[in-house]
Amino acid sequence: MEELIKRIMATAGIDEGIATNAVGIILGFLNKEGPEDKMQLIFDALPGTAELVASREQESSGGGLLGGLGGMMGGGMGAMAALNELNSAGLDMDGVQSVVKELISYAKEKAGDDVVDEVISQIPGLSQII
Repeated sequence: MEELIKRIMATAGIDEGIATNAVGIILGFLNKEGPEDKMQLIFDALPGTAELVASREQESSGGGLLGGLGGMMGGGMGAMAALNELNSAGLDMDGVQSVVKELISYAKEKAGDDVVDEVISQIPGLSQII
């Protein structure tokens, strides 16, 4: 996890807190929208990430208005809610893309291209962002 955060900090030019928060937001979104078996393989390959996502989900279990709407509306709204969270965390669109690309690259190195590509292909519209 530390290696991933450092790579994202360097690539996106952001501090550790923002990088960690962004990873949690993105993986939480993927975990909700992607295939459970493939996400488990990714979590297994990236030690510490499952705990990060679980802790974020516990903190935001109240969900707020956007979180609640995103959950009710499914994938498209979930993506918009995640993007809103990333923006609120201090990332502009270029920052979001830098973090996502580095996270995907790192996940492919650790979990394999096929596993990560399967998750991406199962989430409508995600391939256009990355």
